Amino acid sequence: MTQSLQTIVKQLLADHKGLLAADESPKTAAKRFAPIQVENTPERRRQFRNLYLAAPGVEQYMSGVILHDETMGQAANDGTPFVKLLQQKGIVPGIKVDAGTEPMADSPSEKISKGLDGLDLRLQDYYTRGARFAKWRAVITIGQGIPTDHCLVENAKVLAEYAVLCQKNGIVPIVEPEVLIDGDHDLAKSKAVTTKTLQVVFQELLARDVDLTGLILKSSMVISGSTCPVQATPAQIADATIRCFKNSVPPEVPGIVFLSGGQTPVQATVNLNAIAKANQGPWTLTFSYARALQEPSLEIWQGKAENIPAAQATFVKRLQLNVAANQGKYGGE
Repeated sequence: MTQSLQTIVKQLLADHKGLLAADESPKTAAKRFAPIQVENTPERRRQFRNLYLAAPGVEQYMSGVILHDETMGQAANDGTPFVKLLQQKGIVPGIKVDAGTEPMADSPSEKISKGLDGLDLRLQDYYTRGARFAKWRAVITIGQGIPTDHCLVENAKVLAEYAVLCQKNGIVPIVEPEVLIDGDHDLAKSKAVTTKTLQVVFQELLARDVDLTGLILKSSMVISGSTCPVQATPAQIADATIRCFKNSVPPEVPGIVFLSGGQTPVQATVNLNAIAKANQGPWTLTFSYARALQEPSLEIWQGKAENIPAAQATFVKRLQLNVAANQGKYGGE
């Protein structure tokens, strides 16, 4: 029997669980591996995935995993395909379907996401292979005179087209317009840009008759630029983020998952905790982190088999801390 979009959304937004974004491309994996001097080969990337997806007990804290195309065809150390392993654990497999970004033709300092060509057929294929949700990331940069309205509208149109195709194929779209942390902008600027970005995205989604009850928003936290001289406190970040959502996200949207977006693992947990405490909106909030979950265990692993148990324990601990934070119950490391 085909699951409804709303049933899949409910699974992904299950109480006391978050999502792992394990969708790094081979190029991004190279950046992860460089500091620990691990060679970037398909087998090494498979071992890297196995570290997280096969970690004992992850199903207690993880509702879904966003996979890369390469990972969908790979298997765990015991030969179980990763998709089947996740299904056995009751974790929903998802897939990243955008093909990265390219400079906008008339505004080269801004980016547009690509990958719509052939997406309908790819989604059909991913569905048969077990994916029940997908992710598409748009990138919004704050700088001198940017983002332009044109950039926001064009990226929103692409996100809406992606969402239409996902829902047509029984796949829940995670819509991710990431407002980058890079820059010297302050919290107020971040709030203004994030609010406008989300307003434009939802205008386009509604214009295309996307079912808002059958999607999830993946959003940046409203946070000071990384080189801003005055960094906002977690309480200020929480207040600005919730206010932003109240002014931009329709109440029909069932849930919002946060990206960590350049924050350290501890920062991402501390800020999630503050937002959870401040949240009075209608949405279920949780996390969908990549580096903020992976980095501490990656440093322990170092590509060595003997380090796997300790690395996996650290990963599960990171999940536990973020699940606690998502309930406003994080008490420090």
